[in-house]
Amino acid sequence: MAATAAIRETSHRQTESAAFPPPNVSERPVDRAAWIRAFRAVRDETERRAAPLSPEDQQIQSMADASPTKWHRAHTTWFFEQFLLRDHVPGYRIYDERLHYLFNSYYVAAGPRQPRIMRGLITRPTADEVAGYRTHVDCAMEGLLADSTEATLDTVLSILEIGLYHEQQHQELLLTDILHAFAQNPLSPVYDAGWRFPRPVSRGGTAELDGRVEKIGHQGDGFSFDNESPRHETLILPCRIDRGLVTNAQWLAFIEDGGYARPELWLSDGWLAVQAEGWESPGYWQRNEAGQWSSMTLAGQASIDPALPVTHVSYFEADAFARWAGRDLPTEFEWEIAAKEGLLDDAFGLVWQWTRSAYLSYPGYRPVSGALGEYNGKFMSNQFVLRGSSVATSEGHARIGYRNFFYPHQRWQFTGLRLSNYRD
Repeated sequence: MAATAAIRETSHRQTESAAFPPPNVSERPVDRAAWIRAFRAVRDETERRAAPLSPEDQQIQSMADASPTKWHRAHTTWFFEQFLLRDHVPGYRIYDERLHYLFNSYYVAAGPRQPRIMRGLITRPTADEVAGYRTHVDCAMEGLLADSTEATLDTVLSILEIGLYHEQQHQELLLTDILHAFAQNPLSPVYDAGWRFPRPVSRGGTAELDGRVEKIGHQGDGFSFDNESPRHETLILPCRIDRGLVTNAQWLAFIEDGGYARPELWLSDGWLAVQAEGWESPGYWQRNEAGQWSSMTLAGQASIDPALPVTHVSYFEADAFARWAGRDLPTEFEWEIAAKEGLLDDAFGLVWQWTRSAYLSYPGYRPVSGALGEYNGKFMSNQFVLRGSSVATSEGHARIGYRNFFYPHQRWQFTGLRLSNYRD
């Protein structure tokens, strides 16, 4: 199977899926109508994901790593107002200057901001008022796209493209954050009764990668974030990488063999996390008195299906599992080459896959200038790279060269793993 064909359709299809990804920025003549359709599709998808939630649901912030749904809706709107409308629409009046303090995230150059851990305290504006903010900015954005001069259009589209992919990132966070919040509720609320985790399609077995020097990183076709460049050479050692993902059945064997109680399997910080957090299983798993396992999902509580890929595991857990299995996690470069060559099953659309690569800059990396340069580069410390995409990733967002990254203890995302080992 070709690698690009492996980026499958998932249960969260957009109503205007053909509108995204948008046209290439460099295409001439510019199809402004196509860009407007892409903008509408992304903005509508955010609202579609928020629609099942009550105003009370949209307000909750269940931990420091998560944000309220209402905040996601407003922040992605602030992004377009901050980085496009205020600079590129003559005479544009900011909808409400106070919102820029509330809904800036981490852009220091863009001004002060509400502390992240206090986003759940923003009871005003209300969810309905945030909807009004979104409508105002959407109208102004469509006017900007329709009326920009040819001299400014390239700049506008380049920033717009980042903004659309940025909003898709928040669409995924919207689902994972509300799942974490609902998991804290003894009532186990249902986000979508019809939600189902897609079935894996793995052929099983391993794929061989020969030792060689390969070029890694963005090839210059289509969109990429700045952390995917520059393209550079890296050494690939001879290895075998699993075609399939680690399953719940395999993880149950790890649990039953005392995996969470054996310090020799864990990195030192990982063992501290096991003890501090009381981990005995992946995130959201619960075992009843009869010893049966279930997990909180977007459809409420569900029995653990042994055939599905394990998810909601941290890097620490993935690393410990690999050590228990006598295997390794692949590097992000091994993963990229194997995916490009069509050797990986379920590379996209199920779970983000931990690699053992630290999140660092590629050789020669320089962030873009201005506040948007804060988007990726300043987080290149103490985090690990994940590759692929998950069941919550918006359609059209996944790419082979995409570098996701999280801290090693975090596990509220749809994060899983596949294994590899080196050949003699």
